[in-house]
Amino acid sequence: MMQKKNRAAKIPGIIGIAIFLIVIVFPFYWLIVTSVKDPADISLIPTELWPSRFSGAFYESVFVDHHLMTYVVNSVIVAVGTMVVTIVIAFPAAYAFSRINFKFKKAVKNFILVANMFPIIAIVTPMFIIFKNMHLVNTYAGLIIPSVIITLPMSIWTLIAFIDTLPYELEESAMIDGCSKIQAIFRTVLPLSAPGIFTTAIIAFITAWNEFMFALILVTKDAMRTVPIAISLFPGQYTVPWGDMSAASVVATIPIVIVVLIFQKKIVSGLTSGAVKG
Repeated sequence: MMQKKNRAAKIPGIIGIAIFLIVIVFPFYWLIVTSVKDPADISLIPTELWPSRFSGAFYESVFVDHHLMTYVVNSVIVAVGTMVVTIVIAFPAAYAFSRINFKFKKAVKNFILVANMFPIIAIVTPMFIIFKNMHLVNTYAGLIIPSVIITLPMSIWTLIAFIDTLPYELEESAMIDGCSKIQAIFRTVLPLSAPGIFTTAIIAFITAWNEFMFALILVTKDAMRTVPIAISLFPGQYTVPWGDMSAASVVATIPIVIVVLIFQKKIVSGLTSGAVKG
């Protein structure tokens, strides 16, 4: 009787896993399968769930004909630049909100959060005009700055929650031992905030890597385009190169998957460490 109840209790879990595999995993599986099919088999009816013939033609096409590596390099530069600038700005700002009391502190914090919810499309046109006048269109700086605008609000809030868990007595002890305020921050708060900073940096990197709207509007030269924009321009007027798009999408996804798989424990640790005050 107990065995029947245990089996019945497992059914919802099995159904949930099946739905997860269908909705989440299958599109990635289909993307990879399509990218390694022989070009002649792409339009087969009925379609093949597993390729009868494997080919690297689509990968050769995206690197040789579509110059994908140029776009990958651009995306790496923008994502890494965004990550670094975000942390450099977010950490001092988060420390100030966590440790310093000033007028309208709560209002400013809420404004930062609300700013993250503001629709990007509403500021694209004025930003393009400003960036054009500042000669930042078709530049890495012109791509990094808007990405920082996107990543900065949540990065500040994430680090505030993390720094709030650190006891102020650690800084006081460091200052009693002869450290200045800045030295105390660098010797106590900064090292202990490493998990939160690391997590924030990874999230900023992924966000910048996937950014589309600003990269579409602020770049007009093909050589400066990032991967998401390049892939979106693959389709022609009458044809859609599904194989090329699949191969390029796999290449674009690989860096994110590698980063998440390698650092998943640190990411989870950083997110959960700031969730509960000590």
